[in-house]
Amino acid sequence: MNLEQQMQALIDNAPQDGQTPMIMEAIAPILKHFADRLQHSQYYILQSPHQSWLVTTLSNRTQPELEKNVIYAFASSQDSLSFQANSQLRSQPQNPALAIPVLQILFQIFALTMVDSVIFFEVPGNTVNGTEVRRQDLAAAIQAQLRQIRTIHKKNPPVNPPPTPNNPPSNIA
Repeated sequence: MNLEQQMQALIDNAPQDGQTPMIMEAIAPILKHFADRLQHSQYYILQSPHQSWLVTTLSNRTQPELEKNVIYAFASSQDSLSFQANSQLRSQPQNPALAIPVLQILFQIFALTMVDSVIFFEVPGNTVNGTEVRRQDLAAAIQAQLRQIRTIHKKNPPVNPPPTPNNPPSNIA
């Protein structure tokens, strides 16, 4: 699925509350910008036994009190298996990896406040060098985009605002 199809799926699956699909369309350029810096249209994310994404806490070697929570995204399912076999996860049962579209991953990390970053392993067979996408950077870009859109809408409000309980349609009789 290409990025346009992924974005349309996110919009189509958004709650139809009148605002969420519009917000998804507004942040689409930001999600696509971050996705364009990555090499694959989907990545494999390890799942916990409860079928949520597996979050790993990393600590700084020189300052162990500094920690961050990351999600690993692999270029192939085989990479996720070899990573588990060669990491601290080897003492635990194998966790399945699920293929997730890249835009969905980016949107989810924006919403997951407990996650600091996603590490995307771009090269199949290489689970050492990855591309980090920090949630803070993504959130800042999305917030700036939403502020810009709000500013534009304040300067140019819609001619016919949608009806609301406080603002019934003008042709109601």
